Amino acid sequence: MAEAVQEIKDSAHTMKASTAEMKDSADRRTELAADRTIFAAERTYAAWVRTGLAALASGIGAKKLLAGVVPDWMIVITGSLLVLFSAFCFGAAVWRQIFAGAPPPRPDTPRLPPVLLVFVNGFLVLVALAALFSIWFGRTGGT
Repeated sequence: MAEAVQEIKDSAHTMKASTAEMKDSADRRTELAADRTIFAAERTYAAWVRTGLAALASGIGAKKLLAGVVPDWMIVITGSLLVLFSAFCFGAAVWRQIFAGAPPPRPDTPRLPPVLLVFVNGFLVLVALAALFSIWFGRTGGT
């Protein structure tokens, strides 16, 4: 009987230790999942900014490349739409990064500071608006 009691006590101690290990392991998996969520959000932010920069370059380039090929009104509309889309992408990048939904459990990885995101993307929106102004009021084609 004493052996059975001792075996139950040993089993309970082993169960307690393995339960603590499982809890620690689950907590660590949760932290790693939170880190992956932050990295995915940063990749999404980078994709929005990259798309916006490509649209901005395309809008500016359309003015020069399409000169003499299509009517001026078509160049202005095409360039304007591309530049406006780029400004939308810059705004959407910040919006998605700042308002990402429910916060993940405490990750090990720090998030990008929202002030920095707003500053950088605000500057990119100003560049897009300057490009739009240039498309609307600058010369089309020629030397």
